[in-house]
Amino acid sequence: MTRLGRGFRRHKSELLVALLKVIVYLGLFSIFFGMMSIHNWQLRVVNRTLATTLLTWLAMSVAMTAVYGGYDVGRRKSRPIISGMELATVVTDAVTYLQLQIMNVNDNNEQYLRLFGPDFWLLIACVALQSVFLILMVRWGNKLYFALNPPHPVLVVLDDPGEEEDMRRKIGRYALQWRISRTLRYDDPDIEQALRESDTVFLGHMPDGERLALVERCYQLKKNVYSRAQLTDILLSASATTIVDDAPFLEIEASRITFMQRVVKRLCDIFVSVPVLIALAPMMGVIALLVRIEDGGPALFRQERITVGGRSFRILKFRTMEVGSPDRSAEKDDRRITRVGSVLRRWRLDELPQFWNILRGDMTLVGPRPEMLANVSRYKSELPDFVYREKMKAGLTGYAQIEGRYNTSAEDKLMLDLMYIENFSTWNDFRLLLRTLTVLFKPDSVEGFDGNAPE
Repeated sequence: MTRLGRGFRRHKSELLVALLKVIVYLGLFSIFFGMMSIHNWQLRVVNRTLATTLLTWLAMSVAMTAVYGGYDVGRRKSRPIISGMELATVVTDAVTYLQLQIMNVNDNNEQYLRLFGPDFWLLIACVALQSVFLILMVRWGNKLYFALNPPHPVLVVLDDPGEEEDMRRKIGRYALQWRISRTLRYDDPDIEQALRESDTVFLGHMPDGERLALVERCYQLKKNVYSRAQLTDILLSASATTIVDDAPFLEIEASRITFMQRVVKRLCDIFVSVPVLIALAPMMGVIALLVRIEDGGPALFRQERITVGGRSFRILKFRTMEVGSPDRSAEKDDRRITRVGSVLRRWRLDELPQFWNILRGDMTLVGPRPEMLANVSRYKSELPDFVYREKMKAGLTGYAQIEGRYNTSAEDKLMLDLMYIENFSTWNDFRLLLRTLTVLFKPDSVEGFDGNAPE
């Protein structure tokens, strides 16, 4: 296809997505206000309640879209779009519903706050209707988008041929978006022609000089480029632009977290872990009982893990494997996992005792996942950058837990953790905490290793 034809198709697709977004958000808005106005006459006339409720819904919708993502058809698969938008919609509706009920406490309406009155069941029906609407619009939108946009021909450029299988597996998960047309080494004599014939170029591991030259050439040819992230890429992406005299520089700070940010982070850990431990104590007691009943073994599993500065601590988890199982991570269809353990792993309930580790200060809510001692020395020898994970206290959740899986490679987990560390902000912690809920909608997030691989 000519460059003119690709440009026309791209603009048409952008217009389609923009139109679908308008329809989706107007639909969600109309369903909520239509259902809530059944018992709330204030929403059917212009007044303070209508204005406040409208602004609350719009503000929460924008904020939750920033957290969970929006109507990104053509860029993401249907399932993560649906799960993210449904969570965003539920939070938006819940906060707006609470604001509306508070405003209804006045002389003309309710004498006291009623959270579970007739409006509550309308809210449940509203969320159900919005869920169905979102599922239909996302699936239909992606289907229409990819009907207009066949998969882009992809060129994969590598150094080590052993990386090809991994790259094919990752890109193959997006078969509607990309189609690998060719795989070459970076020094292949046909590289220039292959670049011209491809719409999108994926760059794997290779010497930095050659990689930068390929990125620049792709920029000249106006090709989309996906370069596998390395430490220098993450540092540069987190840098700030600054002017020294009359020259532009990229500023990379030695430490991404200030003293006050550490204080706020610790206070958040305490204020979240205490109520969670109290509220979930009955459920955790039931889980502990079920674990013991199944095989008579201990309910809790303790293991030495590494946190900030290379310090070790004993992590707490509900036991999900048979007593005496070898100290290695779960594999696919692992027979060591108990029946209760499989349920706990699927819904991440085995990690609830770690709120005690957070309260004690061994862990934090958001941070790099604590690694087993048995893996640390080997990872550091294979991946020298692994030591930089220890700049931040180990966390319950983070990029590696949300975007990755149990069987994500150590190198990819490392890059995800470094993305978090080098782009640290309190807002990002809040955002990642809310996004952790999306893990429950990813069945493959607990997918085990193919073989005897470490965690």
